[in-house]
Amino acid sequence: MKFASRATAISPFLAMAYGEKASALEKQGKDVIRLNLGEPDFGAPEPVLAAMKESLNTPDFPYTSALGMPELREAIARFYEFKHGVKISPSRVVVTAGASGALLLASAALVEPGDNVILGDPSYPCNRRFLNAFGAEVTLVPTRSEDNFQLTAESVTDNWKQNTKGVLIASPANPTGTAIDIDELIKIGEYCNANGGFLIVDEIYLDLSLSINDDTTQSTSNKNAKLRTVLANAKLEDTVVVINSFSKYFGMTGWRLGWCVVPEAMTPIVEKLAQNLFICPSTLSQKAALACFTSEALAQCEQNRVNLTKRASFVFNALEKIGISLDAQPDGAFYAFINIKHTGLSAIEFCDALLSQHHVALTPGNDFGEHNADHYVRLSFATDMDRLNEGLTRLAKFVKSLN
Repeated sequence: MKFASRATAISPFLAMAYGEKASALEKQGKDVIRLNLGEPDFGAPEPVLAAMKESLNTPDFPYTSALGMPELREAIARFYEFKHGVKISPSRVVVTAGASGALLLASAALVEPGDNVILGDPSYPCNRRFLNAFGAEVTLVPTRSEDNFQLTAESVTDNWKQNTKGVLIASPANPTGTAIDIDELIKIGEYCNANGGFLIVDEIYLDLSLSINDDTTQSTSNKNAKLRTVLANAKLEDTVVVINSFSKYFGMTGWRLGWCVVPEAMTPIVEKLAQNLFICPSTLSQKAALACFTSEALAQCEQNRVNLTKRASFVFNALEKIGISLDAQPDGAFYAFINIKHTGLSAIEFCDALLSQHHVALTPGNDFGEHNADHYVRLSFATDMDRLNEGLTRLAKFVKSLN
């Protein structure tokens, strides 16, 4: 059997690979602290779980529209108005099988073989894999800590080629947790627009601000100037695709449910693709997800966000005491992108030794790009404080042993 080149050329997802190594150690009876995966430990809100249980009394779960249940699309549109003060038409909302499904549809709709797409380095590896799968040539542009490890309008302009068709940006980003300044993002979008290109913005961590000062429980817009949806700029609504998910803010990773907001003219294109590639998202997950937008569920999500902020403060202070640095302060999500260059170990050597000797799983920077990848590791603090404290205690012992 001969496998397709797209399958043989793809690299393993190291975050998952280190999870498998951790599982192997646990089978040997080792107590492994898993700080490698971006999976929030708080799970789905209680109203969502209750809605799931209630829906199990329904005798049947038929296919929904390929675009998702109309009432869920409407609820997502209302969420943007409540949370971010942005009015969008439900007709632009497409419910998908996770954010991954959204990016797959966007790639299928926008990318031709040989097209060039610009991404920042470091960035989430699966984003470029989807683009590659549809024949795109991905340019990974090195980013600087001074720019929050984000692309700038200047770096996009400098790297735009004759065959460049668009830019993909995540804000806040994985693995750094840093956000792009909204004005810079709009400049990039306007440049893409002027050159006949598209902008895809991954906003799956947008509502996980690492600040307890922005009162988003009652209101309309996030006070953190960086953590604003690009949909707030009406000039870009015909050329920007926004991707989001129920996995992070709502804690519903295994439910495999996400969405994208697309230009009005793109909706029928995406609908045809979804009909053929997915048929529809999970009916059961969609029905339960309607409860995400109740006041009780949103209050629970906000409390989870505040708890993540407290964990972030704990982790950043602990890392400073250990003597390893964050070159840019995270704005959201639940990641610390740690510079370990001074240890003399490569990222993979560091993660292998930490896991085998102290049973703490991190993710090497090699997962996220090529530029200085060996100098960084990612720590996820999406776990409870007791485990974080133990993991950081072990990390401190490990780093001290290297001196």
